[in-house]
Amino acid sequence: MQTLNVWLDARSYPIHVGAGLLGRSELILTLLKVPAVAIVSNQTIAPLYLSTLADGLRAGGVRIAEIILPDGEQHKNWQTLNHIYDALLENRCERATTVIALGGGVIGDLAGFAAATYQRGVPFIQIPTTLLAQVDSSVGGKTGINHPLGKNMIGAFWQPRLVLADTDTLKTLPDRELRAGLAEVIKYGLIRDLPFFEWLEANIERLLARDGDALTYAIQRSCVNKAEVVAADEREAGERALLNLGHTFGHAIEAGLGYGEWLHGEAVAAGTQMAGELSRRLGWLGSSDCARVAGLFERAGLPVRGPRLGADRYLELMALDKKVSAGRLRLVLLKRIGLGVVSAEAGESDIRAAIEACCHD
Repeated sequence: MQTLNVWLDARSYPIHVGAGLLGRSELILTLLKVPAVAIVSNQTIAPLYLSTLADGLRAGGVRIAEIILPDGEQHKNWQTLNHIYDALLENRCERATTVIALGGGVIGDLAGFAAATYQRGVPFIQIPTTLLAQVDSSVGGKTGINHPLGKNMIGAFWQPRLVLADTDTLKTLPDRELRAGLAEVIKYGLIRDLPFFEWLEANIERLLARDGDALTYAIQRSCVNKAEVVAADEREAGERALLNLGHTFGHAIEAGLGYGEWLHGEAVAAGTQMAGELSRRLGWLGSSDCARVAGLFERAGLPVRGPRLGADRYLELMALDKKVSAGRLRLVLLKRIGLGVVSAEAGESDIRAAIEACCHD
C-alpha cells in the first residue's frame, strides 16, 4: 500500500493505493465517529465487492445500512439522490453516521452530495472502483448531480475523510471503462506534468494490458497531481480549473447526446482534442503537438472526434458551464504540452472552427 495526502489543514485526508485494501477494515474503523455506516453502491459493483467491505466492518462491530442504486450516468439525478435520503432516514442514520461510496464516479458524486447535505453534513469516505474515479473524481471533494441542461450543475464541495483505491477492483472493470479512465490520466500530463505525459507515451500499452505496476504508478502519479492542485485551490477559484481540460466541450457532448450515451472519459478525450485545436488556432500549439496528443488518445482507444451536434448546440450547452464568468466563457487550453492555462482569449469564431474541425464528418 502506498499513501499520499491531500493537505487541507484540519480537513486533510489520506489516499491509500494498493491491492487488497477492501479487506483492510482497520483503515476505515479508526476514522468512524460511531460504529455505524451507510454504504452506497450500485447493482453492478455491489455483487462483486460489497460483501468483502461489509464483512470486515461488521466483524469490527459496525452497523451497516446498504443502499443499492441503479448503474449509469443517466441515474445521476434528483430521483436517485432522494432514494439515498429515503434510505438514510429509514435506517435512522444520525449526524455521526459515515456515508461510504463504493463504486465509480457516479456513485461517488451521488453519495458525496448526499453526505454533504443530509442533516447538513455527515462524514464521508470514498472507495472508488473504476480507474476514472481512482485518479480523479474521488479526490478533491466535488460532489453533485446532473441537470438535463448541464452536467454537475447542482452539487457541493464536501471532502472525504479517506480515499481507499483498491487496484484489485480494476480486474473486473470493462475495457471501455478502463480506456475512459485513461483520458483523465492523460489530462494530468497535458496540463502540468510533461514527464508523466512522456511516460504515458512509453507505457500506454502496459496500462491497457492492466499491468499492475504500471496501473499503480499511473494512479499514484495522477493522485499526486490532483492532490497538489486541490490543496492550492480547493474551491476552484483559480488553478483547480485546469483540471477541467476538455471538460467544457466534453460536458456539452454528454448533455447533447443524453447522459450515458458516451462515457465521461470518452467525451473528455474528444473535448481535449477540441481544446488542443483551439490552442493551435491561438498560436500556442503546433500541428505536430495536436497530432501527438491525438496519437496518445487513439492508442488508448479513445475518440478524438466528437459527435456532430452542430456548433450552435455545442455553444448553447457550453454557455451553461460553471467556468462562465461575467457572461464570458473561460476555457482550459494548452500553452504547450505540459502547461495548461485558463483563458477567455478565444473568440466565438475560433471556438466554432475548433469544434467543427474536431467533429465527425
